[in-house]
Amino acid sequence: MPAQAEPADIDAAARGVVRVVIIGDNNGELFPISHGTGFAVSGDTVVTNAHVVRDALRDEGMQIGIVPNGGGEAVYGRIVAVLARNDLALVRITGSLRLPPLALAGGAPPDSGEVTSVGYPMNVDRAQGLDLSDIFRSQPPVKSRGYVSGARPSRQFDTILHTAPIARGNSGGPLLDPCGRVVGVNSFGADNDGGDAEFFFAVSNRELVPFLRANDVEPRIIAAECRSMADLDEAERDRMEREQSAARADLAERAEARRIKRERALLEAEQAVFVEREDRVFLAVVLLLVAFGLGQWALALWQADPRDEKRARTVGGASAALVLAAIAAYLTRPGLDEIDRRVAAAMQDPDDGGGEAETPGGDLALLCRLVPERSRVTSAKVEDIEFDWTADGCVNERTQYGLAGGSWSRVFVPNAEDAVSVSSFDPDRRIFRTERYLLPREAMSEARAARSKYSAPECGSDNAAARLGDLQGEVLAQLPRQANERLVYECSTRN
Repeated sequence: MPAQAEPADIDAAARGVVRVVIIGDNNGELFPISHGTGFAVSGDTVVTNAHVVRDALRDEGMQIGIVPNGGGEAVYGRIVAVLARNDLALVRITGSLRLPPLALAGGAPPDSGEVTSVGYPMNVDRAQGLDLSDIFRSQPPVKSRGYVSGARPSRQFDTILHTAPIARGNSGGPLLDPCGRVVGVNSFGADNDGGDAEFFFAVSNRELVPFLRANDVEPRIIAAECRSMADLDEAERDRMEREQSAARADLAERAEARRIKRERALLEAEQAVFVEREDRVFLAVVLLLVAFGLGQWALALWQADPRDEKRARTVGGASAALVLAAIAAYLTRPGLDEIDRRVAAAMQDPDDGGGEAETPGGDLALLCRLVPERSRVTSAKVEDIEFDWTADGCVNERTQYGLAGGSWSRVFVPNAEDAVSVSSFDPDRRIFRTERYLLPREAMSEARAARSKYSAPECGSDNAAARLGDLQGEVLAQLPRQANERLVYECSTRN
């Protein structure tokens, strides 16, 4: 099934979309001349169309204003690069504003599928009755859905043809895939004379990526398949069911093998014990018969010649010794309980007790690698993770994890990024997992305020894990029901 856009992903990408305003100056009074849209490719760098900033290039007296959405203050920007041939421009923010950069979709441009245009169309401003001063006020961008109609190079540059409506003012805004990743930069529309269907063009990433790299901007490119979180959850449920089914089948197979092994061991033990018992009884009888014969001989020697007492006693002693040996052979024959002991010994794993078993929840030195089929990555930078874990939930001897409901987790609310991450670790299964929530500015401020109310306990302090598990509750309660990203890693011990 084709991926359907999730509003949370589009909203997360829209946090980095800005209005780009060309500003004139009339004797110290600033006024907007025109505007378009741009989006962040780094914290302080915005991409837009070359034609959006064309007037500022021609007239040094004009300035460029960057108006973020979500309540931020407008700041100035300066042009750092323009490539008119493919209608791209790069603007550097000169104020203190920092934006969450959008990720670019990797691979070939899409030839079909749903897309979303995000930007500031002028016809919407006019319909709302906004005046010129409102352009400098922070407002949410407009989102419109459509479909890719094909990747079609124009005469000048590589473009994507789509039906996600754009208008004047949308120029320079991102065209997003269902996961909120940029597939192109909206540029222009087809003529609609005579009621023809409307089509629109976006500069494809094939043009955008080289342009960025040529100007020392390394974009974050995500080539992973776009999958919804619902699909991922369903796949995870299927995987767990398969694992449980396989575990049950393996358990049944092992139980059957153990039953067969026990029956064989029981049969062998019974045969061996019964044979040994019979052998001991037979030996005792033989010894008694020999002892009886020796006794008769000793008696005959005594009766034949009482003077041969010494010889008679020797033979009689041998007879008595054989009687004792016969009694011992009979008494030491294996009992029926020996069968159970031999079966138990046969059922023991020969490897039991050999070597030192690694404690699943003990101290570990781990290397963790992403499992793509279990993960959903829309903008996060992914790389292998190394860390040391202790049985009391301490990572690298400095970061304590909280324990709540039998799970180890740590909430991270950074000041330099508009995203809350909840990392968890299962030491028994060796699974490290990070859920990322890409929050708007206001929600991020609330999360930071909740996080500032407590200090995480130091590693090794009294009852640190349980205390931190309780302290993190307020931040967790503020997060949306569903994360934007899920990164699942499988961990193994480092050599």
